[in-house]
Amino acid sequence: MSSPANEFCKVPNTDAQMGILLYYVRLRKKVAHLLNSFQIATLIGRPVQAQSVGEYIASVIFGIALEEPAPHKTTDGRFTRGPLAGRTVDVQWHTRHDGILHLKTDPLPDYYLVFVGPKEATMFHNLSIPWVIDAVFLFDAGELYTALRERGVQVGKSTSITGPLWERAEIYPAQRNTRLMLSNEERGQLALFR
Repeated sequence: MSSPANEFCKVPNTDAQMGILLYYVRLRKKVAHLLNSFQIATLIGRPVQAQSVGEYIASVIFGIALEEPAPHKTTDGRFTRGPLAGRTVDVQWHTRHDGILHLKTDPLPDYYLVFVGPKEATMFHNLSIPWVIDAVFLFDAGELYTALRERGVQVGKSTSITGPLWERAEIYPAQRNTRLMLSNEERGQLALFR
């Protein structure tokens, strides 16, 4: 029998798994946090943090084969289908849209796939911010670094990204970036987390 960690490296592809995860995330808002966290951890095979749940969601919706969890990793996995197949990606889920990205440079991933919650959540304490996905952005890491260097921005863990860069990278709900065109099914899956 394989362990949940080994199973996690595979690309989940069932609607049932997404339905179960969505149920648990919604239930998290309503019931005891500890019990629900255990259920989510069992499903995704990782600790229950927005980041690891976001990686799981990205793997299901976007066909990303996730790497084993490791400290100091620069990518979370690789796209397995579509025009970005084989390209590395760093997945981030920010429960509030504060304009900040955590950029890794050694080595540089090919893309940053970023889920963000609402902008208005920035006024609340982190413990009360709901886990929702209001928008999704796909940044070409090389292009992003070039734009930041041209502006003289210090790149690192909490890098401020300007509004126009966010707008150009948006793939959901508006499809401004066309490098990864979303299907109606993918849009529907993302809408479940709004």
